[in-house]
Amino acid sequence: MAEFFPALDAKHEALLAAAPVYFVATAPKKGRINLSPKGMDTLRVISPTQIAYLDLSGSGNETAAHLLDDGRITLMVCSFDRAAMILRLYGKGRSVQPVDAEWAALVARFPAIAGTRQIIVVALDSVQTSCGYAVPVMDVVRERDTLRKYAAGLGEEVLLEKRARNLRSIDGLPTGLTNYREPQG
Repeated sequence: MAEFFPALDAKHEALLAAAPVYFVATAPKKGRINLSPKGMDTLRVISPTQIAYLDLSGSGNETAAHLLDDGRITLMVCSFDRAAMILRLYGKGRSVQPVDAEWAALVARFPAIAGTRQIIVVALDSVQTSCGYAVPVMDVVRERDTLRKYAAGLGEEVLLEKRARNLRSIDGLPTGLTNYREPQG
């Protein structure tokens, strides 16, 4: 049976801290819904009503565009061990970038990861738990290091150039990304 909470409690925070993967869903007012898996050590509880995660350079920047357009965001974590539970976090999100005043304080909460593009901060409206009885029990074999190696191999200058391609979503919405260099040529 689903249960709603106004804020995170200690049990929720423990599940978030232990989660090897979480999922982020956003949608613009009109256009595609985006659902992205996230991993690595990129999720933090800021307070019982606020979380943040490191957003790493990738193939697109849908989340930032959707947050500018609509603001709504949902994160979901599943327990894959013997204690079944699904945790959904509903709220309003925003992007914090290296040019923003609060960047230094937020990024200090995370490990340095090559390819860090922005931090998504979420003000929680509500927290929901559900049983998760149909979610399989699984073991994490290892964390993938592919994205980390890729970003480190490119270097910051090339990453900045590649981020210039992330100025619009696949539906043409602006992403608000400011920490990029204009492409040459």
